[in-house]
Amino acid sequence: MELLESGRRPWVSWLSLCLCVSMVSLLLGCEAERRKSDAELGLNPQQAAGRHFYDRQCDRCHEPYSSRGKKGPSLQGVFKKQYLKISGLPANDERVTEIIKMGRAKMPGFSQVLDEQQTADLLAYLHTL
Repeated sequence: MELLESGRRPWVSWLSLCLCVSMVSLLLGCEAERRKSDAELGLNPQQAAGRHFYDRQCDRCHEPYSSRGKKGPSLQGVFKKQYLKISGLPANDERVTEIIKMGRAKMPGFSQVLDEQQTADLLAYLHTL
């Protein structure tokens, strides 16, 4: 086996270089994304009010800006498809409101927590996802 002047084998130096490059790439790629403000997202006052409720109640189970879910499915693009991902129900205000108020499967209902205006605010925010 050929040795370098340093006394190491060439593949050891190559492996060390690859590991260093990989570690730097991982560290740079793992930077957490800063949370955008309501203004940066272009939310109007009603959508911003819905976002604040979402942050307090929905975010613990539903991811708003990523396709990965938490305990429940991601809500990214919830109104961009004709049908809801898991239930297959129509993705419209009526069905989503029903799920928010009454719950579904493991999701609790929020009819005792949200009034009509707050429900409308939350729906307005969900339309922005």
